[in-house]
Amino acid sequence: MSKLFMFEKPLGMRDALPGYFQTKRNVQRVINDEWESWGYLPVETPTLEYYDTVGSASAILDHQLFKLLDQQGRTLVLRPDMTAPIARVTASGLQNQHFPIRLAYHTNVFRAQQLEAGRPAEFEQLGVELIGDGTSSANGEVVSLMIEALRKTGLTTFQITVGHVGYVNALLEEVLGNDERADDLRRFLYEKNYVGYRQHVENLPLSSLDKKKLNSLLRLRGDWRTLDEALNLVQTPAAKEAVEELQELKTVLEHYELSDYIKLDFNLFMHMSYYTGIVFESYGNNLGVPLGSGGRYDELLQQFNRPAQAVGFGLRLDLLVEALGLTGAVPSQTCILFSPERRPEAVDQARRLRETGKRVVLQDIRGVEDVDQLSESYEDVVSMIGKKKEGASHE
Repeated sequence: MSKLFMFEKPLGMRDALPGYFQTKRNVQRVINDEWESWGYLPVETPTLEYYDTVGSASAILDHQLFKLLDQQGRTLVLRPDMTAPIARVTASGLQNQHFPIRLAYHTNVFRAQQLEAGRPAEFEQLGVELIGDGTSSANGEVVSLMIEALRKTGLTTFQITVGHVGYVNALLEEVLGNDERADDLRRFLYEKNYVGYRQHVENLPLSSLDKKKLNSLLRLRGDWRTLDEALNLVQTPAAKEAVEELQELKTVLEHYELSDYIKLDFNLFMHMSYYTGIVFESYGNNLGVPLGSGGRYDELLQQFNRPAQAVGFGLRLDLLVEALGLTGAVPSQTCILFSPERRPEAVDQARRLRETGKRVVLQDIRGVEDVDQLSESYEDVVSMIGKKKEGASHE
């Protein structure tokens, strides 16, 4: 009698079978090599963090945190993202290192999901953080690195959508007068619920001119010419400064010859509350969700008593593999089938083949139920059975 849930996994968890594991590892290797070629050094943080520090600073909704207690009764969380842990590391283990600091990571993150959500609760994320540099060059470097990493994986059809949190906040405050009244509209933008946004604007006690200005925000999407429209829509210095930062980003990306990958979207608003400036998402091969996102966060590190401007992004490895359309086939292998008396010869040949880069399986014939099925599992089967003879025959 089988136990309940014998073959089930906890909600949002997945197995990585050999074919898929090999595929994502190859993609990961390409991306890590690109990170390091730009001078970003790998860092690793614990799976468990304290809720009162990293957990609360992560800006992930509280109901999405996996919580548990240690033996002293302190609340721990499985890390829900990597930006907050890296901020902690920067203020502690790297406190004597001068800015700017360039760090890269590859790790699993955990976010609890509702039963109907259908999203992974554990997924692999690769990313970089450029800490201690508030210049437009830093913004352009990080966006360019995302583009180049995606290109190196072989992804041919993708786009980077760029917005600015500061512009949205300045426009909403300019029209609505205070931050609290803007929260509902921010939520609609984050959810990409533009119908709800328009309905909410219609019900606000505002003049028709102010309602038109709020609705005009939804039309600020397109190529770099959208910057002129965005500038004409606002009056406050903060909003104009945000447009100038995007114009500077355009200049930097032109120097990298990567500006054609960019689409502007002033409706882009992240769920991470610590973003303060430029934000961006990457979309590839008609995926309905972004495979990566990032932005500037200039206030997070002051929570760890080492104030610094910073910008970074993360890529979802599972979504990137999906966008690449890779089948996850098991890599080709050679099987050397041997009988006990020819084991030394089989071991020697396996060693020589492995030195040439081949993947080789040594298989004692006594452990095989059906020899004919081996050809279905391996690219090549080398038979070394029976009395020792010259050479080896191939089946």
